[in-house]
Amino acid sequence: MTASSRSTPLAGLHAVVTGASRGIGAVIAAALAAEGVRVSLFGRDTGSLERVARALGGDPSALAITTDVTDSTSVRSAFAAAREHFGPVQLLINNAGQAASAKFTETDEALWNRLMAVNLNGTFLCSRQAVPDMLQAGFGRMVNVASIAGLRGAAYISAYVSSKHAVIGLTKSLALEYASRNITVNAVCPGYVDTDIVKSAVANIKAKTGRSDSEALAALVATNPQRRLIEPREVADTVMWLCRPGSESVTGQSIVLAGGEVT
Repeated sequence: MTASSRSTPLAGLHAVVTGASRGIGAVIAAALAAEGVRVSLFGRDTGSLERVARALGGDPSALAITTDVTDSTSVRSAFAAAREHFGPVQLLINNAGQAASAKFTETDEALWNRLMAVNLNGTFLCSRQAVPDMLQAGFGRMVNVASIAGLRGAAYISAYVSSKHAVIGLTKSLALEYASRNITVNAVCPGYVDTDIVKSAVANIKAKTGRSDSEALAALVATNPQRRLIEPREVADTVMWLCRPGSESVTGQSIVLAGGEVT
């Protein structure tokens, strides 16, 4: 039996997953496809997107659509292509994001604008395209992949923290605006996840401090009471719960996955 033919509560729905070419996004896309959801994969790396699509079985399970979520024209075109192939969008996973660290005095406008464009504007632009489909269907599930950085401050990542706080604010506002329309909007807020972004952070710590790989990683997870990285599948499992029946009353929430780091 293929993924698309499985009988599950989500089978036959159409999901858009941004930042789907690797990491958390690719794992979320796989979890959705495994339950028979038709998945449009958005991202900038065409080759990686196509590899993910093939791994999910290709058409009719997954479609790779090269997209720049910071560009409104690109986003409109991507949603048009997704609708043409799979129909209206019922599930939206705003996962595309970037991270960068710098002292505040070294955080220039280019860095600030880049993180805001991807993390916040991308979420806004994709949500604006998906909501009309959800309103027409009388059903929708939107999950924004934020971060524990959206719930507290942190030194040296002021631009990233600000962008993720804004994503959570947008999440809460949309949840209230559409609460009576059978559309839920939630944020998932993981701590450090075992992805390429964390690998880059480890490399950055090594370069600046001379620490070993294990020492640099230990510095990242030191504030996590479980002393470990979050697995991408844990984020995907939470996203799936928010999309499945049984979570209808959960909206406007920021679900933390951080081993007790934020309570």
